[in-house]
Amino acid sequence: MTFQELCTQRYSCRNYKSDPIPEEKLQYIRECVRLAPSAVNLQPWRFILITDKERLEKICQCYKREWIQTAPAIVVCLKREDEAWTRRCDGHNHADIDIAIATEHLCLAASEQGLGNCWVCNFDVDALMSTGIVPEGYQPAVLVPLGYPSDELKPKTRKPLDEVWE
Repeated sequence: MTFQELCTQRYSCRNYKSDPIPEEKLQYIRECVRLAPSAVNLQPWRFILITDKERLEKICQCYKREWIQTAPAIVVCLKREDEAWTRRCDGHNHADIDIAIATEHLCLAASEQGLGNCWVCNFDVDALMSTGIVPEGYQPAVLVPLGYPSDELKPKTRKPLDEVWE
């Protein structure tokens, strides 16, 4: 598969089969995420793979949409602003950019492995922090449910090239 084919194939999946994800696929995804670039190679992140029923239920309480409960795994993507590079001229901290790059590596690697996934940023941060899942010093950035899709890929609607490139 070409990279463009992978980009076309990847979509925000919101319905998953209950089939477990083989460990080899999860290990492949972990390695792809580990290889993601970050500003000054500081890697200000941590990822927690949740597959056990008890912790999945806790995570699902932080994002009260029924569809997320169908995912057999959820990755909690965390950032550390105090470990990220900060641009001197304006004080801009790059933790958000770094975690976004690594999270997209996760999503593309999962898609390549035939797994559906979805960026979930609209979750209750306080509820997630109260679960005890997030290590001290980290801030949750994204939840990524993973699993075999049980819905159909719909055609992508994107702006034409001339509206996004000059």
